[in-house]
Amino acid sequence: MNWIKKSYVLVALFAMISNGYAQNKNEDQANWFAYVGQIKIAEKIGIHVEAQFRLDDNLNYSRQNLFRLGGIYHVNSKLNLALGYGLINTYSPTFDDYFGENRIWQQLVYNHKWKEDKNLMNHRIRVEQRFVDRLGVVNQNTEVVATHYQNRFRYLNRNLIHLSNFKNSNNTLYGIIQSEVFLNIGTNKINSKFFDQNRFFTGLGIHFKEQTRIELGYMNHYLNLSSGSDLMNHTLSFSILQNLSI
Repeated sequence: MNWIKKSYVLVALFAMISNGYAQNKNEDQANWFAYVGQIKIAEKIGIHVEAQFRLDDNLNYSRQNLFRLGGIYHVNSKLNLALGYGLINTYSPTFDDYFGENRIWQQLVYNHKWKEDKNLMNHRIRVEQRFVDRLGVVNQNTEVVATHYQNRFRYLNRNLIHLSNFKNSNNTLYGIIQSEVFLNIGTNKINSKFFDQNRFFTGLGIHFKEQTRIELGYMNHYLNLSSGSDLMNHTLSFSILQNLSI
């Protein structure tokens, strides 16, 4: 099971990378809420639907809203390919307003089970083409003054570890440990740093009858900002994930 050990080493390595960068940094808190649905409409074809709301520590306002829609091709039970579109709105404290982002994305996901098929490991490679608006003041009004383009690469290693079964049901309790690294590709005006960010997450989940998962946990979200001090968000994350068929 050397590949299992190597995957855990990757998770630990991503966390160490972010901690290694995090010397001159600001720290903050946040709350993330997400829904992710994958709906199979044919034997090999599916739809990806996603909504995320990323709020401040006091739940007073949304720092970022994210919506994704995509198509999925299931190569087999372990491998699928997807592509889609994302719409993101991010709050700018400087302008007290939101700026938009249009994002095209492609991804490959490979899953495999281990330890009597009770534990699940997930590898996700995602490439994004980002079109990010920049705000400015024109005639004393906040307006979009430019749109910048960026290519970004992401790798997620996600591990679901079976803990126990609930009595008199098919529901299960599992632990989660995952890390995702973001890398900027090529020259751009959004973030000049090659290492963009890392998201390390650990928590618990409940799997309801093999269709719906509810997950709650802590995310250490480190951002290697283009200018100024870097940022580490201590984030409470709550997610609902569904795999459905019609």
